[in-house]
Parts: sequence; structure tokens; C-alpha cells
Amino acid sequence: MPTVTVGAVRERAPGERRVALVPEAVTLLIRGGLDVLIETGAGSGAWFNDADYTAAGASVVSPEELYARADAVLCVGPPDPETAESLRAGQTLIGLLELVRHPALAGELAERGVRTVSLDLLPRTLSRAQSMDALTSQANVAGYKAALVAADSYDRFFPMLTTAAGTMRPAQVLVLGAGVAGLQAIATARRLGAVVSAYDVRPAAREEVESLGARFIDIQHPPGTGSGAGQGGYARELTEAEQQAQRAALDAHIARTDIVITTAQVPGRKPPLLVTTDAVEAMKPGSVVVDLAASELGGNVEGSEPDKTQVLAGGVTLIGAGRLPSAMATAASTAYARNLVALLRHLVRESELVVDPADEITGALMGGALS
Repeated sequence: MPTVTVGAVRERAPGERRVALVPEAVTLLIRGGLDVLIETGAGSGAWFNDADYTAAGASVVSPEELYARADAVLCVGPPDPETAESLRAGQTLIGLLELVRHPALAGELAERGVRTVSLDLLPRTLSRAQSMDALTSQANVAGYKAALVAADSYDRFFPMLTTAAGTMRPAQVLVLGAGVAGLQAIATARRLGAVVSAYDVRPAAREEVESLGARFIDIQHPPGTGSGAGQGGYARELTEAEQQAQRAALDAHIARTDIVITTAQVPGRKPPLLVTTDAVEAMKPGSVVVDLAASELGGNVEGSEPDKTQVLAGGVTLIGAGRLPSAMATAASTAYARNLVALLRHLVRESELVVDPADEITGALMGGALS
């Protein structure tokens, strides 16, 4: 009886330590009747060695054998040109492919008969697909790590401490963007003892922020503008006038804050600018700004650069933290692999990989949301 063969490749992007499948996921897939291939060394960045995968029942193979045998190729990020070239007609590529940012990739692969299933296209409004929501699982990791990075770079205490040397006041933390990453950053900073405030353009975020013990910042938006809530559970992209009014209102709050963590992103597009150079310069020496949205497209903070830490002239530390899930590769890979297991359980039916564009979930992941 034929079975579906899936293969997890080694990530080749600089600084990417995650892997698409972990041994725990391999066991679950094999129990479900799938054959699993792992490229040699694929899990080493996340501290899973080849012997771990072999013990779980996978076959550890060369990349050439993986591309020759796999029905579905599993990855984390978009493939590099060499990997894309190795895919053959009839195969399905599954990962966080960022097709909005890389539309040519999907077109090129489609011309060669390769189907693409991109997890970052999953609408968060599909409740039955929550277990497949890789953006949420990775954002949880990023938000948690952002608070820890901020605490590590801050030269004072997060909690209020009363000692023989006197009382140390708690850190004042401001989180901009209260989506999944922002809420996790709020929760983690609160656990560390900081006093936390937060802001989001979506009015519905207030209840979530306050449920975590943080204060929600109210900002009056320009007349005639509506809610910042967009489609699919994400914030919409604000107009330039709305962004300018937002920044002006936030500047006073930023100046009084010890730590700012920004998490606002618009999938596939340039992140909104929330913190200007003037706002950063108004902060006290020793303050820390962590820009979780920093990427090649830009960031939430003017002057931030991905994967770069700068101590500015005024004594503020600016951290472009765009790859935080990779900094926690073991946890991030485990969560991501569980998302893939859930997706494959949806796609594999009676020992066949069924990639049906008419299916509500599959159609969205294949790019229906782009049309």
C-alpha cells in the first residue's frame, strides 16, 4: 500500500537554527502512516542530532535522496535558489514561504509543477485551523524572548526590590503592538516584576492587555478614521496621517519609559514606524528599545537594523531583534513541528497527499488570500 513520504530539509538562511521537524513530531507522523526523511544535520542548530531522528523512526538521508523521494518537502523559511531548483514536478513545498514578499517564488515553482503551501497565509479567523497556526506559535516564542533580551540589556532591575541598601523601583516597560508576540512580551515582563503599559491600534486589544495586568494606553485617532483592526485577525495598515498622529501621541509615553518593545507587523509588508529617532533621543540614558519587527523591509523603530545591537549617542540601547525564534531554536522548532503535524493530518487522506485548492484551509495556504 503506497504511503506519503515527507522530508525535512536543513535550513540554509544565515542565522536560521530552526528545523521543520523534531523527533517528537517524527514519531507522530510515522504513527499516522507516513514515511519521514530528514536531511543530514538538519536538526543540529536546534540541538537534535541525526541519531535522535533515527531513534524516532526517520531515515536520515542526503539532500539529493530527500528531493528524489519526498512527496512533500518541509522547511521553515523560504528556500534558497539552490533548494528551489532541487524541487521537482509533483512535489509540494510546505513552510513559512512568505509568498506576499516573494511572489516570484510561487510563480517560478508553479511553472515547474511544484505546489506551494505557505503557513504564513493561514487566516487566524479559521478556528479549526488553530493547531496549524505557525505564525502564532513563533510569535509566542519571539514575544517571550524579546522581554528576556530587554531584561538582559537593561542595567537595572525589572522588579521592585527592597534591600538593606534601599528600595529599587521597578522598570517601566512599554509594549507597542498587542498581538500574540506583544501579549507574550507583556506577560513575561510582568512575571519579571516590571510595570507594563501597552498600546495597539485594535480596540479589542484593551481587554487582553488589561487581563495580563498591564495598562492600556488610550490615543485619540484623527477624525474620520476607523478601527485599526484588519482582516484575518491582524491589524490593518494605517494611513500616513494616522501613523503621524499615532507617533506624536506615543512620544510622551516613550520618553517616560525605561524599556520599549515593539512588535507591530503587517504580514508581507513594511512594518509601521512607531518610534522615531527624536523619540529615542528623548529617552533616559540606559534605556533599552527592542524592535521585534526589524527586517530587511524596515522596522517599528527608526534606525533599527535586523540582528544588530547599537548603543546610541544618548546612551539608549537599540536592538533589532528580527530573528528571535531562531534564538530559541529548540522551543520554536518543537512548536513549529506540531503545527506541521496538524497540517499534514489535514492534507493526508487514505495514504494520499491531497492538496485541494477548493478546501477552505488548503486554498488559503496555497495563495487564495493573495488573489
